[in-house]
Amino acid sequence: MKQQKQFAISLLGSMGGVAKAFLSILNRSAIDQQDPVHSIIKNSGLYLIDIKQGDLDYYKEFCPHLADNMHLLELDLNNTEQLMEHLRSSNTRLVVDVSCANTIDMLACCNQLGISYINTALENNGTYEGKHLSLTEQYYQFKNIRDTFNHSKAILFSGMNPGIVQWMAVKLMQKHSGHQPLACYIVEHDTSFYKDKNLIQPKTIYTTWSVKSFLEEAVLNRPMFVRNHLPHSIHDEVYAAEYKITLGDKEFYGCLVPHEEVLTLGEMFDFEIGFIYRINEYTTELIQQYLEHADELLQFNKKIIDPADGEVEGEDLIGVLMVYEDREIYMYNSMKNTDVFKEYKTNATYFQVACGVYAGMASLLLDDLPSGAFYVEELATGSKSNYGKYLTYYMNEFVYGENNHSDGLLHERMRKVAKLIEK
Repeated sequence: MKQQKQFAISLLGSMGGVAKAFLSILNRSAIDQQDPVHSIIKNSGLYLIDIKQGDLDYYKEFCPHLADNMHLLELDLNNTEQLMEHLRSSNTRLVVDVSCANTIDMLACCNQLGISYINTALENNGTYEGKHLSLTEQYYQFKNIRDTFNHSKAILFSGMNPGIVQWMAVKLMQKHSGHQPLACYIVEHDTSFYKDKNLIQPKTIYTTWSVKSFLEEAVLNRPMFVRNHLPHSIHDEVYAAEYKITLGDKEFYGCLVPHEEVLTLGEMFDFEIGFIYRINEYTTELIQQYLEHADELLQFNKKIIDPADGEVEGEDLIGVLMVYEDREIYMYNSMKNTDVFKEYKTNATYFQVACGVYAGMASLLLDDLPSGAFYVEELATGSKSNYGKYLTYYMNEFVYGENNHSDGLLHERMRKVAKLIEK
C-alpha cells in the first residue's frame, strides 16, 4: 500500500489530451529542483480520475516519475456525492479539472469543502429545458452565481485560450498604458496536420483538441464579439466570413469564434474584443463545404490530431493583437508539434493549454490569493499572483512586434467566403 501523503491533488479527466500534457509537465516538476512546485509535487498524493480509467502502465509511458504518487480512480463526475466523499477521504487540497464535467457542479463541490479549484473552460451540457444554449447564454448563467463561490480559491478558464491570452493582453496594455486601444483580438493560426496524407480519412473532422468542443464553437454557435461590455452576435454561420490578421511578416484570415476570454475581457474593458481563429486547411475547407448542411457535418467521424499516430507538421500560433488608429502591437507564442512531441509526447495545442493549467495551479499552491473565483486577467491586474512567473518556466518564448498600420475594426477586416466548395 502506498504511504498516505500530507495532502493530495485530484486530476479530473485524467485520460484526456490536456491531462496527458499536464502530467508530462508535472513529470518534469518532480525531478527539477528549481521548478516552483517541485517539493509539493514530489511529496503530494496524485489522484487520477476518469469515468473510464486506464492502467498504471499507460501513465508510466509519459510520467514515470509520478508513478509512486499515483492513485487511479474510476468515477462518474455526475455523481457529485461520490466525488465529495473522495475529496474528503483523500485529503485533497487542489482539484485540477480538465474534464467535460459541469463547471458549476465541480466548483460547487470544491467551494463547499474549501478546496482550491482550477479548470480550462466553461463546461456544461449546453441545454436548458431542451433548448440549446449559446456560449454567451452559458456564460451569463455562470456569471450570475460566480460571486457565491467564496469559500474556496479558484482560477477559472486557465488554459491557453482562454487563460494565457488574457495575461498577454494585460501585459501588452501595461507596456503601452498611455494609449487606449480601439480593439483587442485574440488570434490563433493552427497549421498542425499529418505529414503522411495517407492517414487522412474522408468525411472526418481533424482538430488538435476536442473535436466535439470545436464543433460547438464553430458550427452550433454564431460569430460573437464584445464591445462596450456588451456581447454582439452576428446572424450568420461562423465559417461564412473571415477576418484579416497581420503579425509582422505573418498574415492569415480566420473566423470570428465565440470564446470565454472574449466575454471575460469584455467585462473588464470597453473596447472591441473578439477571437479570430484559423484551423488546418483540410478541416476549414470541409466545414465550408458543408456550411449549409450542419446536421450532416456533425455526423462525420471525429479525430484528434495525435503525433503518436504519425508525424504532425505545422505549429500552433496563439496570441493577442492590440489595434490602434494608426498602428497595431502584438504578442504571441508559437510551438511546433515536432518539438513538443519530442519533449512531452503530445501536440503543441495540448501543451500550450497545459502551461496555463500549470501556471494557475502554481499560483493556487504558492500565492496568497483571496477566496473567490477569479479569471486570469483579474490575477494579472493588481493581485498577489505570480501567474506570469510560473507560466514562463515552461512557456518562455514570446514574439513581440508592431505593425506600422492598422487594419481597423472587425467590419473593416471581414471578407465573405466567396463560394461554397462543391461537394
